[in-house]
Amino acid sequence: MTPQATGAITATRPALSTDLSMYRSRGLVVGFWIATALFCLQIGFTAYAQLALPQVAEMFTHLGFPDYFRVELSWAKLLGVVLLLAPVTASLKEWAYAGFAITLVSALVAHFAVGDRLEVWIWAAGTGVLWGLSYFFWRRLQAEAANA
Repeated sequence: MTPQATGAITATRPALSTDLSMYRSRGLVVGFWIATALFCLQIGFTAYAQLALPQVAEMFTHLGFPDYFRVELSWAKLLGVVLLLAPVTASLKEWAYAGFAITLVSALVAHFAVGDRLEVWIWAAGTGVLWGLSYFFWRRLQAEAANA
């Protein structure tokens, strides 16, 4: 006799594909927050350093940028960090990611243009990798939410 025929209550288990998608979603969320937290910490530190440390201000001069640009860029970075961490619309996050992409590519171009060594521009490249991971996970989460 089957459990249904005897009136026994049986627990149903969700399909395996549902279990895997749940873990995949959780993995995307965890990956997003780890990459985004590290990226935001790095960008936040560079914004602070640009505002407070004289040796960083000297690097902006070395790269040929005016002093007001250093201050403007620092505040823009801090605003971008807030946008990435706050629950704002997807279009605002997209603008923040675009602004960071332009900033990081411009930093690399500036360092290459003045002939800086690897140890000077590697931080911008590493931050770019964190940006890429954060953006990748964010876009995957956006796609998953649209398909749900």
